[in-house]
Amino acid sequence: MAKKAANAITPTRNEDYPEWFQQVIKAADLSENSAVRGCMVIKPWGFGIWENMQNNLDKMFKETGHTNAYFPLFIPLSYLEKEAEHVDGFAKECAVVTHHRLEDDGKGGLVPAGELDEPLVVRPTSEMIIGASYSKWVQSYRDLPILINQWANVVRWEMRTRQFLRTTEFLWQEGHTVHATSEEAVEETLQMLNVYADFAKNYMAMPVIKGEKAAHERFPGAVNTYTIEAMMQDRKALQAGTSHFLGQNFAKAMNISFQDENSEEKLAWTTSWGVSTRLIGGLIMTHSDDDGLIMPPRLATQHIVILPIYRKEEDKVKVLEYCHNLKKVLSELQYHGENVRVLLDDRDIRGGEKTWNYIKKGVPIRIEVGPRDIDSDSVFMGRRDQSPKEKSSVPRLEFINSAASILDQIQKNLYDRALKLQTENTKEFDDLEELKDYFTPQNKDKPEIHGGFAKVHCHDSPELEDILKSMKCTHRCIPLDGPEEAGTCIFTGKPSKKRAIIAKSY
Repeated sequence: MAKKAANAITPTRNEDYPEWFQQVIKAADLSENSAVRGCMVIKPWGFGIWENMQNNLDKMFKETGHTNAYFPLFIPLSYLEKEAEHVDGFAKECAVVTHHRLEDDGKGGLVPAGELDEPLVVRPTSEMIIGASYSKWVQSYRDLPILINQWANVVRWEMRTRQFLRTTEFLWQEGHTVHATSEEAVEETLQMLNVYADFAKNYMAMPVIKGEKAAHERFPGAVNTYTIEAMMQDRKALQAGTSHFLGQNFAKAMNISFQDENSEEKLAWTTSWGVSTRLIGGLIMTHSDDDGLIMPPRLATQHIVILPIYRKEEDKVKVLEYCHNLKKVLSELQYHGENVRVLLDDRDIRGGEKTWNYIKKGVPIRIEVGPRDIDSDSVFMGRRDQSPKEKSSVPRLEFINSAASILDQIQKNLYDRALKLQTENTKEFDDLEELKDYFTPQNKDKPEIHGGFAKVHCHDSPELEDILKSMKCTHRCIPLDGPEEAGTCIFTGKPSKKRAIIAKSY
């Protein structure tokens, strides 16, 4: 058994994956629990990742013709009640405001007062409140399409919470669009699914499977829900983004109608789509190791960290001057249309402690500079996609000229690793007992990383959900690129046209 590094995350992934995940977050200083149950404080290093996600996604949305707006946090209860499936789907997760002020209770405390005429629901999602605006904005076919996104926070009262995966309050974006025809709305739904898949692959270095959700897994009130599903290192699935074709259900509920070219009144067709800070959880579980966080360069809070190393006070001025000049040059380099992000840590802390701090924070490239490096006009480089022990001396100019290329190598390496894991742990099954064995830990006293994505023939019927629950699995999606293949449902014996993905999930 390999010896564990003194600075490694405890426990390791194989020992206790859920606790490892929490310890990576703590060691990287990404977030912490707040005083409010189920909510978290996203700290600067973690929020830097979200900012980079937000900035790049926002560009992609605008390139596809969308603009940003903002809608209220509070939704009148009567709005949610207008779409039956929608309210049923979110009723158990809603936080409700019933009063508008506090008053002295005469005992040194405060009590709610000023009961509202109508309760207000704190936004769990915004289809209804945005639909109320769209019903006023849409009069004619000339007003269509409406292509709007908002960046916001939402509240869903979760019983079991975990930072970046399932919290009571989280950050997200939600797109809401209106179209004159069903075909346009479906095209929009799939276009945004492709945007999410592109972002996951090319920015997060996270391979995903694009697919359609089963009926019992659809967004409440949607006609079709499409998803991108990613495999984490414990081989569980993570729903990383969804795009919904809402048909005319919400247009009917909120009276979003228009006069067409023939002056006939028509109901509009709508979509919604979103991703959230759950993507940070996906990033952590896709790439990180037993030494801590690993960040794909295109989303890293910092691309390069420079660590001055000196023991003698007389070396300090020379080393810091060299490091500041190096930072200036590196910060002017371009990496995918942005300046390379460079951090110079000149704090008076031991070199080994500094180095491990940034290993755990996942910075793609670490540069150490001491008097000997200056004498040879070189830098000592470590890459986060390699072992901490793998460091090499590189001539300064050579490193400067190759820095962007090295970042791309790291990005590709991370994607290739994740794709290899997904490919090796995706299997087809036609026998139910073999499928059950696949999802059963071999040692029940010590949960292991096991299972993966199972491709099975699966008939979308009401009894399916109960069968999967008994296996502690879920129907993830029917892959869009999966071949048409006549078969028999592995659970019910009913006919099936395509294989679906079954997995344990977050």
